[in-house]
Formats: sequence, C-alpha cells, structure tokens
Amino acid sequence: MNVKATWLFFLWLVTSASYAADEQDLVKHIMASVTAEKTYGTQLLERVVNINSGTDNAAGVKAVADVFAPEFKALGFQVTWLDGKSFNRAGHLVAEYGKVGPKLLLIGHLDTVFAQDSEFQRYQPVDERYVRGPGITDMKGGDVVMLLAIKALKAAGVLDRLQLRVVLTGDEESRGTPMSLATQALVEAGDWADIALGFEDGDSNPETAVIARRSSANWALTVQGRPAHSSQIFQPDVGDGAIFEMARVLNGFRQSLSGQTLLTFNPGVVVAGTDTGLASDGRGKAFGKANVIAAEARVTGDLRAISAEQQQQAWIAMAKIAADSLPHTHTTFSYEDRYPPMAPTEGNKRLLALYSRASEDLGYGPVRAVDPRKAGAADISFVANHVNMALDGLGLMGAGGHTDQETADMDTLVSLAARAALLMARLADY
Repeated sequence: MNVKATWLFFLWLVTSASYAADEQDLVKHIMASVTAEKTYGTQLLERVVNINSGTDNAAGVKAVADVFAPEFKALGFQVTWLDGKSFNRAGHLVAEYGKVGPKLLLIGHLDTVFAQDSEFQRYQPVDERYVRGPGITDMKGGDVVMLLAIKALKAAGVLDRLQLRVVLTGDEESRGTPMSLATQALVEAGDWADIALGFEDGDSNPETAVIARRSSANWALTVQGRPAHSSQIFQPDVGDGAIFEMARVLNGFRQSLSGQTLLTFNPGVVVAGTDTGLASDGRGKAFGKANVIAAEARVTGDLRAISAEQQQQAWIAMAKIAADSLPHTHTTFSYEDRYPPMAPTEGNKRLLALYSRASEDLGYGPVRAVDPRKAGAADISFVANHVNMALDGLGLMGAGGHTDQETADMDTLVSLAARAALLMARLADY
C-alpha cells in the first residue's frame, strides 16, 4: 500500500470510528431524554385525556390545544391557533420551528369520537402497564409521543438542524365542511414539507408502521321503477321494478370488482318501496306493500382503494354497471371522493427502512409495514402525495380504539418516542 493509500485508509478508519461514536452518543442521549421524560409524558397524557374533546365539542378541542400550545412554545416553536368556524369545527393547532435543514411535517389530532354526553370520560389505570381512557391511543397518546420525541431532539442538540411544522387537527374523526377549508392547513403543510410523519397508532402493533392507507369515499344509488300491482311485474309495459334493479346493480358491483386487491366497497344503508327517503346522517324511511311493485330504492355505501388510479377505475366500472338498467327502470350513480389514498411508494418504503433501523439500533427490533386493510384513512392521507416520503402509525399503541375499552400500553411510550426521535435525528443528515 503506498503512502497516499495508507493515509486515506487511516482517515477512513478515524472518520468511521468518529461517526460510530457520535451515533452511539446520539442513541444514548435520546434514550436518556425520553426515559427521563416518561413521568412528565404520562402526567400530560392524563391531563389531556381527562378533557372531553369529541369533535363536536369545540370548546373541549380548543382546551386540549391550549394544553399543548405552551409545551411547544417552551421548546421554541411559533404556535398558531387556526379557528375552524369557516369549516364548522373547532380549529387546528399549528407549531413551527427552524429555518435550516430538511422540512418535516408532524401530524396529530386533538379530537376524539367520544361526545360530551359519553359515559367514557376519564383516564383510568388498569394495572402497572395499561391505562384506559377516551382518545388515549386515538390519538392523544400519539401527540404526547411526538412531543417527547421533539424534546429528545432538543436535548441531543439536533433540533436546530431540522425544520419542523406540527399540525394537530381538530376534526380528524369527523371532517369539517367544506373539506377544502378543513384540510387547507394540512395540504399547505404537505406542499411545504419534504417528509411527513403521522403519529396515529396504526394497527396498535409496535412491530409495524404504516406506509400505505386506503382512500375513503362515498357512493350512492337512486333507483326509479314503474309502480304497479305486483301481479304485473316483468310484463313488457311494467318492467322489473326498483328493487330488482337495485339488486342487479349491487350484484354487478360485486361480480365485477370484488376480486381486485385492496379494493373494497360496501352498501351500508338501503331503503326501498313505494315512497322512500334517506338523509345525510344515514337515517332512512320507506313505505310500501307486498303486493305493489317498488317505485324507488336508495343505497349509500363507501369505497376504499389503495391508489387514485384504482379508485377512478372503480368509479368508471360502477357507473357503467348502473347505467345498464333493466326495463322501465333508471339508476343514477353518484360518488364523492373524500380521503385520498396513501399509496405504498418507494419513498415511503425507504422511510420505513430508516425507521426500522432506528428501532433496531435502540434495541426494539425491526419494524414491518402494516397491511393496508388494517389501517383506515387518516390525516396523513391528505399530504402523502405532496411529499417525498411519508410514514404513519408512530403513536402510542394499545387496543379498543373508538370504544369504551380504549386502552394504552404505556410500556410503548418510551420506545415509540425514542424511535421517532432517532429517525428524525438521522433525517437531519438524509
């Protein structure tokens, strides 16, 4: 080996050793910070869980925001409350930090599914490991995980190498209207960011994270038939009636589309008869008689797809099936795109690999992708197509979400905050 080669090899050894030492110090700093903050995080979680913040309880949602706002301010964030009157909700909390480094969007939400009159209102320890409470995993626990991770970044001296924008929405469980205004803060943040991290709880398994979420869309059928005495059904001048036409369309959907991977569609409400009505809240009415051919049928349902292309192809196929009406019937098919899909992009897969490596380096083992069938639509869906990489399901784990048995596994608080912090620290150099 010549002198130059020897020197370069020596320099590589020194640089590698220094990098390894720095990495070990970073891991130690993050673990020490998160561990030291566990009691603080637990107390903060109890405080916000004990505030009812059902989506329609605007004052409660704002009260939870008022707890988190000073926590972010203490870390040097600029904090803004975006009032939600224009989209019929409480509003969103936005916190911003930094002017240099990669742009990271951190997503959480303040609201829960539990109304003000719900009997499930309080933080309730079950044993030394588990705690039950409204919104404890979905997703006030995720908001706390996020905050502990940011505190760990600051303690490790990494925070100033990142640009962070935190968006805590107030209407994730029941989106405000018009949706364009309700999601404006998220979409603008997605346009600004390079990378998006969501702190929902995924499928409540700490060995998984979310790189893909299916869309959430609504569809409807309005069917008209020719009313007559039941004895005349199928006659050339009467036809098949609204109910047989409705059944034809629904079965056509099933036969044509049910075999597509990760595409699902479900007729959730059906009313049919001589006179029908179906309100936007899902309440319906129907009047008819067994010996009268039904004049009307109405159906509402949902559809979930893994990509925008799959969803659009489904709409085209469903519209074509609906249009091929039986004699003397007519079907109108309509749909509404709501939550877009978060497709499993190569960028998302790379981000998961970085997260998995962080988990392994912290001693928590590898992390794999959640089956998209087990991850519903969420706030990150509105920004996933705007950023280079996106990952969700980083929040506090547990079970029983959206029920009065919602329970958090508090043993995951430290591990999840540490993993998120180490991932973000490494993204500073990505």
